[in-house]
Amino acid sequence: MLEILLLMALGMLVGYSLRGKQKAISRIETAILWSIFLLLFFLGLSIGGNEVIVASLPKLGLNALIITLGGVAGSLLAAWVVWKLVFARERRKD
Repeated sequence: MLEILLLMALGMLVGYSLRGKQKAISRIETAILWSIFLLLFFLGLSIGGNEVIVASLPKLGLNALIITLGGVAGSLLAAWVVWKLVFARERRKD
């Protein structure tokens, strides 16, 4: 845990020193995007290699679909509420 906090603090220091250097920040954002894609690939690789999970997919499928749809619906509802509370008020002020 301490290592994670130290790495995050180090990243913050480096990020602070890179403020105003848009080209470096753009490259870092691209690296972050590709790192996320790589992590998702390895997550899929891990799931695909796990026989228990793959054998349980037909049973998990309906539950996963219901949970996914609930998550999407909840996110859309929360976004709509935030839009109404924050952005709609700002438009009325203008």
